[in-house]
Amino acid sequence: MRVLIWVSIAIALVNPAPAQVRLPGAQLPVLPTQKLTQAIGQTGTDTLDQLSDLRHLQIAHLIRANPRTIATDPKGNPIVRDELLAFSPSASAMEAARALGFGVVREQTIEDLDIRLVVLRPPAKLSIAKALSRLREADPTGSYDFNHIYSGGGIVAAAPAAPPARARAPAEGTPAAPVAAAVADTPPEKAGATGRDRAAPRVGLIDAGVDVAHPVFRDAVIHPWGCADRMLASAHGTAVASLLIGQATGFHGVLPGGELYAANVYCDAPTGGAVDALAAAFSWLAQQRVAVINVSLVGPDNLALAQIVRALTSRGYVLVAAVGNDGPAAPPLYPASYPGVIGVTGVDRHRRALLEAARGKQVMFAAPGADMLAADSGGKYSAVRGTSFAAPIVAALLAQTVSAPDSSARDAAVEALARQAIDLGPPGRDLTYGFGLVGAEYAMEEMPVSDRINR
Repeated sequence: MRVLIWVSIAIALVNPAPAQVRLPGAQLPVLPTQKLTQAIGQTGTDTLDQLSDLRHLQIAHLIRANPRTIATDPKGNPIVRDELLAFSPSASAMEAARALGFGVVREQTIEDLDIRLVVLRPPAKLSIAKALSRLREADPTGSYDFNHIYSGGGIVAAAPAAPPARARAPAEGTPAAPVAAAVADTPPEKAGATGRDRAAPRVGLIDAGVDVAHPVFRDAVIHPWGCADRMLASAHGTAVASLLIGQATGFHGVLPGGELYAANVYCDAPTGGAVDALAAAFSWLAQQRVAVINVSLVGPDNLALAQIVRALTSRGYVLVAAVGNDGPAAPPLYPASYPGVIGVTGVDRHRRALLEAARGKQVMFAAPGADMLAADSGGKYSAVRGTSFAAPIVAALLAQTVSAPDSSARDAAVEALARQAIDLGPPGRDLTYGFGLVGAEYAMEEMPVSDRINR
């Protein structure tokens, strides 16, 4: 009922102004920027609900707009209709599944992680929940779950016409006229052909598409993956990528000019962000040996995703994830809440936790997540808000010192970052800020010079 109420509110607030709130995935009912700005400046319970329910609005609209491809699990989470996942099933388990009438839709093998993921279609006229129960009953020791769909955790909204008064970070670099990033289609070891330093830090990204033509990526090398090599840019993926490796006049991310491995798991499809797409993206990043991976996506607990995350973290990979924006009392979101994942919350310019940010033991660090700008698709810059945009700051900070999957190096890097963190809550690690605030200097508040000129 709560979701339906907020769908009605969002539709009622829509106006034709060009400045609109955008989230990754489906086209959603949007809140005018003026209304959003007013909401962000307030602190009441109603405001918290309005901000934290944006993801639920997205889910409700996604399901309503795609009834043939999207369904829900018993808890209301979005799933790919008529698909179940079998994690590394045995031959006998697959025989039993076929005997029950299940068919194999597709499967993938993640050799670097010793994982096999099979997508099954249940028998006709059998509900998805009942089908899952039958699989689990037939193979009690197996691992079966829905093919859940994960979404971004943040808002990208048109920036104000006049730039804010200050910027916390100094300008770095003075690029010439806008030029597309060097999109690498060669193996990493040959990336030097683009003129980049081969020893430059590398970082992985699982998100929606990145606008590689944005001038903020002029000095970066981007290895895109997914969507059959189609370049499908998005506001969310571009913003997160810019905070990782962007560099322009008056703007820079944590790893300016760095090397980005960007996996697009949405591809403008209604079922984008499903577990099997995340699995394929993780597989590609593992093949490339990209040690630090940013995942600014959130969703429910899923047995297959949990196993994939466990396989990666046990091999020394650094997974950094947004804790989500469903509110401080909401249930934990994943993958940030899995053991071994570095969960990141967001703070505003006053170093206060975002009203909508999740709380809990999954929070390890806080980073800027509001009152700042990031690159936007189409060559512009926009205001961003949410834990989605705090996570890449932490991921890039860790990528500065972790160059290859290694548990010891990862643990040492996390420990060093914890020592540098500014303790904002009770002494020591707490459920709101984790170890504390890091990367405060990377919250860019002033409109980059190039964008002011374009306006």
